[in-house]
Amino acid sequence: MPKHALSFVLNGETVDWEVETNATLLQALRENGVTSVKRGCEEGECGACTVVIDELAQKSCLVLALEVEGKSVLTVEGLPAAPGKLHPIQQAFVDEGAVQCGFCTPGFSMTTYAFLKTHPNPTDEEIRHALSGNLCRCTGYLSIIKAVKTAAEALSKPIVAGEGGEGDVR
Repeated sequence: MPKHALSFVLNGETVDWEVETNATLLQALRENGVTSVKRGCEEGECGACTVVIDELAQKSCLVLALEVEGKSVLTVEGLPAAPGKLHPIQQAFVDEGAVQCGFCTPGFSMTTYAFLKTHPNPTDEEIRHALSGNLCRCTGYLSIIKAVKTAAEALSKPIVAGEGGEGDVR
């Protein structure tokens, strides 16, 4: 199959790749070393491959790679955090025990990232609705919902010099 040039912004850096016409974004990302994006169902059911494309959470298995031409794609590797620190969303998932095997965590994290951009003080029902496209087989959803609430709270606090901060979800 012929390859086509693809240029987009990945985690803040412009990348130029060659991809097959029918390659999904999931395939292209994994072939180029982006390992947080998990290959789960490849049918848009599990959410393990969720990335943020131009501020909207998308399942990368349902997006052709060529569709992100000129767009911005964010994965867990690109979540902004202070050097040596986790992003507040990642830290909340750890603190609330919302990780076990970790397979689903990047997808939940990216869905949460996009969701909290537009819902900084979400209700439990809004969180459940936002996460309804992501599946977890280990941890259970109560700790994940609590992690989203904890992340929302952490992100609502003012940035203190030298903590968290630069490029945060705020």
